[in-house]
Amino acid sequence: MPDVRLSPRERLVLNAIIELYIATGEPVASQAVARVFADREGLSSATVRNVMAVLGETGFLDQPHTSAGRVPTPVAFRYYVEQITKATRGAGGASAGQMTASGEIPLSAARRGQIEESYDGVASTNEYLERTSHVLALISRGLGVALASSPGGQVLEHIHFSRLSNGRVLAVLVTQTGAVLDRVLTLDRQMTAVELETAGHYLNENFHGWPIDRIRAEVARRIEVEREAYRQLLTSVEELCRKGALTANEAEPTIFVEGMANLIGAGQDRERLRQMLLALEAKQRLVELLNAYVDGTQQEVRVVVGLDEASPAMQDLVLIGAPARLGGANLGTVAVIAPTRIQYQEMIQAVSYIARLSERILDVPDA
Repeated sequence: MPDVRLSPRERLVLNAIIELYIATGEPVASQAVARVFADREGLSSATVRNVMAVLGETGFLDQPHTSAGRVPTPVAFRYYVEQITKATRGAGGASAGQMTASGEIPLSAARRGQIEESYDGVASTNEYLERTSHVLALISRGLGVALASSPGGQVLEHIHFSRLSNGRVLAVLVTQTGAVLDRVLTLDRQMTAVELETAGHYLNENFHGWPIDRIRAEVARRIEVEREAYRQLLTSVEELCRKGALTANEAEPTIFVEGMANLIGAGQDRERLRQMLLALEAKQRLVELLNAYVDGTQQEVRVVVGLDEASPAMQDLVLIGAPARLGGANLGTVAVIAPTRIQYQEMIQAVSYIARLSERILDVPDA
């Protein structure tokens, strides 16, 4: 963002332009801004034109055509977001365009009721995330995205092995956030049903409540220490782990996306729209975006105006995201990706509210 301090008058005019542009989607003329301040002394049409000229020179406004009004630049939207979030922003320096906000200002009762009603019947992590992508797409008229956290960062609740055939075993892993992950393992040797049951019992007895990404290393350590006493058992457990029963990073990330059609009518030219949709349809790109900008260890909303670092076609998009948590564990990330003409204050509040709603609608299993 340009190192420019806006005067109170310039800030007032810029905010009015941004809000008019959000409401209409059209370039804003000085006459329209002057009408907003019709009863305010010292803000005539001539004064507004002069202020708009200054804002244009300092990079806050752009003029798409010589005869048209002005449109806010990404720099202007970042400045606007900074004002919205300044009062509730967490301590520490967030860079321009990547503001944090606690989102403590409550949503309207009507909006809260609409959101909560949308989650009726939701009882699992995947249902919560899938429903969230739908709700966020609906209320933002943009893209609703919900990404499950990596299983490796979650905590083991229970694991069960079932023998299939030809050295193949079904591993069903349940985390303490309620996520259920299954994987078919191909083993180097046949294991009996008793061996599988014993291996599952050992893992559940010894590692219930452990972070999943620590269990495999601990099993390997115990093999060295306890090999003679439990050689056969630990050999079976080690092979099951080595074949992927507790390996999270090989799994495809679970991500729910809804509302792509909302972006088609967002006023983009055809080629730019095509490039933007191609970028967004690559789910791995969305996973990378959320992981890059939303810190799962924090409880703050993140606002990123202009996603051109991810793709030039996404320069006119904004990401508003927050981590959802359950029982102290990171459940995943919920986010909106929408044109910069979004109702920022309401959507920051809505994303924050939905992220915190997970604690209320999902039950944490007893440890």
